[in-house]
Amino acid sequence: MHGRYKNFQHSICKTPYLYHSDLLQMKNKNLIIGLLCGSGVCLLLASCVNKKKHTAPKQKQIVANIRQLDEVISDNITERLSALKDNDGELEDSLQAFRPAAIQEFYGQDKPSGQWSKNGVASPAADSMLMMIQQAEDAGLLPAQYHEPALIAAWAQLHNDAAAQKDAALWAKVDVLMTDAFMRMASDLKFGVAPRDSITLRKDSTFTDAQLISRLKQALSDNSITSSLHALEPTHAGYLALKEGIQSFKSKYEHYHWDTLPLNYTDTLAFKQLVINRLVQSGHLDTTGRGADTSLLKTGVKAFQKEFNIYPDGVPGRRTVVALNRSMHDWVMQAAVNMDRWRKLPDTLPAQYIMVNVPGYLLRVVDSGEVKLESRVIVGAPRTRTPLLNSYMTNFMMYPYWRVPYSIVFKEMLPAIKKNINYLASKNLEVIDKDGNAVDPASIDWSKLSKGHFPYVLRQMDGIDNSLGIMKFNFRNKYSVYLHDTNNRGLFKNSMRAMSHGCVRVQQWDSLAQFLVRADSIRHSGDSVRVWLAREEKKQVDLPKHIPIYLRYFTAEGQNRELVFYDDIYGEDKVMRKKMKL
Repeated sequence: MHGRYKNFQHSICKTPYLYHSDLLQMKNKNLIIGLLCGSGVCLLLASCVNKKKHTAPKQKQIVANIRQLDEVISDNITERLSALKDNDGELEDSLQAFRPAAIQEFYGQDKPSGQWSKNGVASPAADSMLMMIQQAEDAGLLPAQYHEPALIAAWAQLHNDAAAQKDAALWAKVDVLMTDAFMRMASDLKFGVAPRDSITLRKDSTFTDAQLISRLKQALSDNSITSSLHALEPTHAGYLALKEGIQSFKSKYEHYHWDTLPLNYTDTLAFKQLVINRLVQSGHLDTTGRGADTSLLKTGVKAFQKEFNIYPDGVPGRRTVVALNRSMHDWVMQAAVNMDRWRKLPDTLPAQYIMVNVPGYLLRVVDSGEVKLESRVIVGAPRTRTPLLNSYMTNFMMYPYWRVPYSIVFKEMLPAIKKNINYLASKNLEVIDKDGNAVDPASIDWSKLSKGHFPYVLRQMDGIDNSLGIMKFNFRNKYSVYLHDTNNRGLFKNSMRAMSHGCVRVQQWDSLAQFLVRADSIRHSGDSVRVWLAREEKKQVDLPKHIPIYLRYFTAEGQNRELVFYDDIYGEDKVMRKKMKL
């Protein structure tokens, strides 16, 4: 039934076969609509008849005398503001205005005057705004979202065509588009393009209309468009390093162009030559004087892999080929996503905090803006992700028990125990009943236990074989995750370290503990911790001052003026890019 109505609507609105034009010309339209309503399609016909048409302002109005220009520009701005309202906030280049009401209020209720030009001459502020738009990518933004195509085309006309310089409609178009561009860019630089999420730490998330208008008026009055917009950007070292890295990356690669490789690796001479050609195109390999020498392949591939943080085995496997096929713009957009994540942090971070970069497999302890400790970490596998969160570290425990989460018990351990009860002893596990007492595993009928009936807790006893290692760092969170040591420390050598059940394993756990007690010499000195560890004492060390901890997702960082990229292990970048329309 639905399909027939859809086809009927298409035939009424798009084709003459039902004599649509004749029907509309009939005097008794109510009769026709009534008949069609009897067929259940009156709403479809009404949608065709009453479809709203967009109002289009003048696209050209040449004045005879330049002295009349500003007055006619005013009339054209009025016309565009009316069209903006009629078209539900859509501007002339088909982009939605960022804040239509703020634009209307900015120009005022009376006769509006042009704000970005005077007597046919663009103001210095207009030049600055256009430059900011053209360089938007350096701040992790897309120029096209700030009317770049329309403004560049208009700018070319105004500078190269004498008649266009007297075109009031063109000047008015530029005026309104620049006003919208400033308002949108101001908000995007301050609060980010992607919407606020559950871990956003900023208390504010938007400018009011009055704030946007005030900022724009002040910037125009002082001719401070550039400084006004830059002042809204984060000042965090991580953000600034990304920005610097983008500029360096673009400077290096913007003049290079490279071919796309087939995704399936084949160990043939032809494929190897394609890879060599591609590496030459991006400057990762120099074949001068070597011709088609395929022995150079491994050298070039390693050079590329090292730059883009891929394990440098010198083999052009699928992961490497996918990276080789990415454009410069695509890499820059990966950095842009991460700049937006920095914008979700508050303007000022605490003096001391712990930051875990999940896809970077890194933990950093920051004190007064300086990184005091950096450690490799192991994070959750894609199926058991480490959650992103904000919290405070409250204490750490030495030689902790590990209470096995039920998700692990039911998925992994219970099936193994049912096959062989000795699995418990091999994993150093004890069974605890609801009263906290240890139970002999042999006294339990394991075949009758399941996810729906399991009145026990499995606990791994403390010691070097414990999965938590010999230290566990606690912070409040609803996911029951924490930082900890591990009994399998060799895994820190792996380049891909997304392999835990969600908790974060820390390689430098001992240095982290020493940092946490460094200021508490009365109760817990560093020497005390070392003594307790040597004695294998089970201890809980409460921190006198809770230290903020942030688990975040940065797939790009700036280091030494270069961009460093990490794998999008959880697919979060894909989600962000859709939200940011990158």
